[in-house]
Amino acid sequence: MEVYQAGLVLEGGGMKGIYTSGVLDFFLDLGIEFSSVYGVSAGAVNMCSYLSKQRGRGRDVTLDYLDDKRYCSMDSLLRTGDLFNVEMCYHLIPESLNPYDYDAFDKYKGKAFSVATDIVSGRPEYFWIRDMKRDIDKIRASASLPLVSRNVEIDGGLYLDGGISDSVPLQKSVVDGNRKNVVVLTKAVGYVRRPASHGALLKLRYRKYPKVAELMGQRHIYYARQMEYVERLRRNGQAFVIRPQEDIGVKRVEKDVKKLRELYRQGYEDAKRCRKELMAFLEGVPNR
Repeated sequence: MEVYQAGLVLEGGGMKGIYTSGVLDFFLDLGIEFSSVYGVSAGAVNMCSYLSKQRGRGRDVTLDYLDDKRYCSMDSLLRTGDLFNVEMCYHLIPESLNPYDYDAFDKYKGKAFSVATDIVSGRPEYFWIRDMKRDIDKIRASASLPLVSRNVEIDGGLYLDGGISDSVPLQKSVVDGNRKNVVVLTKAVGYVRRPASHGALLKLRYRKYPKVAELMGQRHIYYARQMEYVERLRRNGQAFVIRPQEDIGVKRVEKDVKKLRELYRQGYEDAKRCRKELMAFLEGVPNR
């Protein structure tokens, strides 16, 4: 593996994140790695298998348990408070059903960050993932969607989905010193985020944590600004963007296996198609 001194920024998007799985599997086939990786929500989840170099694992975890009510179901939500079952997703799968290669992750020499939102302050928290088993709740916090997940307590703080406060942490990567960044988006070209619905429900559910509803209410504005920033850095040669060219209708929570497989294939093929441009972008970036 060739490790480039550059940032890799991975947007979330629920099960749309299978697109990112395809992109990252192509990176594994290409043998490239990045010195810093920033994952948000599903991006943080997909980051895990990429850094353990388990090609296809991110795709398989998304697809193999769709019919298992322990994985993602209303039954889980009603029984546990989490649509994506915590025991199944963060323990049973990585520790038994589709074992995670913790030793391979330990050999990664760069820094991996999961982005979560502090629901008291409303600020993003960039958790440095040093030990995947010990830090798994930091991945979980990043992927805990509001309204369908319990708050995640870490070191006395309470956290939810990183996309609430920083959907695409490119600016954080730049501040950390990464002069060049590869950004993987899950929203198709032309996507415009709409104002959040369920505002009243958010205010009621998080009445003790008003920053959640406040951030969700402004999220479409923040996201538009982030896309402007991404585009500015892309034009300046500081960011390389990979994203779907068309929306094939995969929802945040999707049960259609054919659609999910197609989106994975699209991610792999999009990354493969821009291989020459990507390597030209990374040319001159120090590697080890």
